[in-house]
Amino acid sequence: MLWVFFAVLAMSAVAMLLYPLLRSGAVETDRQAGAVAVLADQLHEVDRDAERGLISSDEAEAAKSEIKRRLLKLNRGGSAKGRSVTGARSALWISALLVPLFAGLLYTQLGSPGVPAVPFADRQDEQAEQVRITELTGRLLDRLENDPEGGPTEGWMLLGQTYMRMGRYADAASAMENVIERDDAVSAMVSQYAEALISAEDGIVTPQARKAIRRALDMDSSNPAASYYEAIALDQAGDSEDAHDLLISRLEQAAGPAPWMEIFIAQANRIGEAIGREPVSLAAFAPMAGGAPGPTRDDVAAASEMSEDDRAAFIRSMVDRLADRLAEDPDDLDGWLRLGNAYGVLGEADKAREAYEAADELAADLPSDDPRKQSIREALSELGG
Repeated sequence: MLWVFFAVLAMSAVAMLLYPLLRSGAVETDRQAGAVAVLADQLHEVDRDAERGLISSDEAEAAKSEIKRRLLKLNRGGSAKGRSVTGARSALWISALLVPLFAGLLYTQLGSPGVPAVPFADRQDEQAEQVRITELTGRLLDRLENDPEGGPTEGWMLLGQTYMRMGRYADAASAMENVIERDDAVSAMVSQYAEALISAEDGIVTPQARKAIRRALDMDSSNPAASYYEAIALDQAGDSEDAHDLLISRLEQAAGPAPWMEIFIAQANRIGEAIGREPVSLAAFAPMAGGAPGPTRDDVAAASEMSEDDRAAFIRSMVDRLADRLAEDPDDLDGWLRLGNAYGVLGEADKAREAYEAADELAADLPSDDPRKQSIREALSELGG
């Protein structure tokens, strides 16, 4: 129905443009024929005046010559004007037909013809839900402000998080500011407060937000949100290389796959592109291992188009990256388990056994019921270690 409606609109517009063109030809022809008829009648009138002796023969010849000159001029001018009008008329015809066609093709490429319309009833339900959330938020704010003890920390944080979802970032920061100095405040609360401040300034890290970020890192250096916004602050301050190094360092310190890693990868590649550094992928920091996600969707797509030799080199580069990291940080038990599993997939039993033996040494102090110890024993048994 949408396309039918668009087609009707386009045909209506074309009809309104072309109708005057269809009429103008007939009007122009009628005008020229009328002018010729008038001049022909004047010629007959001159002949009648000469016969009655009202004008001399010389005057009659002069008048007839003038009228004939006008007729000749009218015929020449009409022919040239006809050609001009025909050319202009053709251009208008082409424009009237091609513009709607071009607009339709452009819409299919850039528009959203497949997006379904939202019924008015659904929009009413959505608006009613927004009104209800606004009312509940107002009640929560009144209760917190009227609490003689200042309101519970969880209540203020819930209020701030609700404001964040509503897009009221300044209100979110104001709500969280009531509790971030309390004794029960933790690093995650302070980094959420910093995020609200940054969002309220359209992504700009203000000095107040930078102070909150540093405080969150002091409270917990492993807080990924604080590290991420610290990298944003460094990049905005012109220290893009330090920002990139911070993101990569935090990725390398990860004990295993984590939801925040993808946004770190995206930000690191954005900054890296500006400073001329090679792009990185999630597979470099969380290669194929038990429970860990594999390569990114782009990596998988790229690998599927590779030859067997290129694909093997691609996988090898990920495994070598993990091995190099473990050589610098040999106390990463989960890393050795991932490396042993990767070598097992590649069919390199000796290297897989060495990786599991390194993991076995690190697992010596683990409780006997730790599932990793069982995994190591089973792997070494299969590998003859």
